Amino acid sequence: MATLTVPSSVPSVADDCDQLRKAFQGWGTNEALIISILAHRDAAQRRAIRRAYADTYGEELLRSITDEISGDFERAVILWTLDPAERDAVLANEVARKWHPGSRVLVEIACTRGPAQLFAVRQAYHERFKRSLEEDVAAHATGDFRKLLVPLISAYRYEGPEVNTRLAHSEAKILHEKIQHKAYGDDEIIRILTTRSKTQLIATFNRYNDEYGHPINKDLKADPKDEFLATLRAIIRCFCCPDRYFEKVIRLAIAGMGTDENSLTRIITTRAEVDLKLVKEAYQKRNSVPLERAVAGDTSGDYERMLLALLGQEQ
Repeated sequence: MATLTVPSSVPSVADDCDQLRKAFQGWGTNEALIISILAHRDAAQRRAIRRAYADTYGEELLRSITDEISGDFERAVILWTLDPAERDAVLANEVARKWHPGSRVLVEIACTRGPAQLFAVRQAYHERFKRSLEEDVAAHATGDFRKLLVPLISAYRYEGPEVNTRLAHSEAKILHEKIQHKAYGDDEIIRILTTRSKTQLIATFNRYNDEYGHPINKDLKADPKDEFLATLRAIIRCFCCPDRYFEKVIRLAIAGMGTDENSLTRIITTRAEVDLKLVKEAYQKRNSVPLERAVAGDTSGDYERMLLALLGQEQ
């Protein structure tokens, strides 16, 4: 499901560090060499490179990258080079500090990562920012958003396959009643969405569809401009069909007059080692255009080449 391509024969960590150092030195930066190495190493390999680079040259690899490249290319390389948990912590911090109702990044992180991964994100947040993700979200989000997002990013959900069908039936009924009364921020809705396992929630949403004749998200479109309703729909889509959720984020990022580079970079760097192949298939099915072609049409230069490498395009 990942699009990351790692060579069958990978050079030693020392060789990779040496080549990266050479890419940064001299009259000009060798961006192609940076891409050829970092865009084709998995998380464990990139972690080893960062450690060895700092030990060998007395400088953090990320600092060398920042000193030599800039713009969207720099952001893509930096985010990709970070450990997945540290990357999510950085993304979460950015949106928590500049939080606005239209942001879905915290939902993505909370609902498409496993419980151990989300716990690792919170640990990385502690280490990097010397405070908790929960307190930053609570400090900046307001109203029903705060009530929903704090327990959402604090959750440690059960990850097993077991489903309680009676519970699915009863909680589908609770959700329907609250939605019919437009009590979207009700404690019961928030309790169900922020505590139940993924498999239990999917069973509940399926029961909702069976009982009431349409998907729950259809009932959450009463006001298309309501950002809280949009957040609830995003939570459900992230649990039920993350590939289609991410496809839509990418599609909106590259549609229209301008490109939303931050969203495009975020999805590609966070999913390349996970399920970006499924996202590519969803994009092709929805738009009848390969994602690589769409990205190439909306980006340029080293930034384009970095994204295409992560998408698995052969050089």
